[in-house]
Amino acid sequence: MTTTLVTGANKSLGLETTRRLLAEGHTVYAGMRDLANGDAARAAGAIPVQLDVTDQSSVEKALAGLPALDVLINNAGILGTSHGIDDLDADAMRTVLDTNVLGIIRVTQAALPLLRRSSAPVIVNVASGVGWPRLLSDPSADEFPVKGIPYAGSKAAVIALTVQYAKNLPQFRINVSDPGYTATDFNYHNGHQTVSEGTDATVKLALIGPDGPTGEFHNRHGRIDY
Repeated sequence: MTTTLVTGANKSLGLETTRRLLAEGHTVYAGMRDLANGDAARAAGAIPVQLDVTDQSSVEKALAGLPALDVLINNAGILGTSHGIDDLDADAMRTVLDTNVLGIIRVTQAALPLLRRSSAPVIVNVASGVGWPRLLSDPSADEFPVKGIPYAGSKAAVIALTVQYAKNLPQFRINVSDPGYTATDFNYHNGHQTVSEGTDATVKLALIGPDGPTGEFHNRHGRIDY
């Protein structure tokens, strides 16, 4: 039985990822800040776990309560409150980085002892095409109109740290996914993809075997080239 932890699993992409991996036979621990929001995950068959990625003690307690771990999905993230230049300051940037980047570091580092005991450890970090300069610069891309700095900068960091983790842990399969322009709370449900389509890449990367790719950036259509 494959044991999986999904952060930010109480709604949207995290909840859909949880549902789909449960359907694949995984035992899924659904990480969320407030267990009062765990009804949907619980109804799907997951095990809700209190986990705030910005709180080291919460992270450590959550990981200490897991019996095993084969797959880690670092999905939790925030958009932040700065969407231009005039409302941008260091505090706005720091808040987004604390969840979207440092949160991944906290959870991953705490999870390593369990993952190292797995025969096929897998990590999937959920990023975004807005962290990819080529897409941000392409007028035909969905990402081009985005001007906000904190979210884009944080997701660029997620892509880079994924590559570096993959180099440091060659026995793992560590990749990063782009959900694409998916209808979620982030965009007031204006995205043109469903949450199922938005989780295609994450789920596919979660299910890879020891011979699968590592250190790559994928969307639902496959690898995103440099």
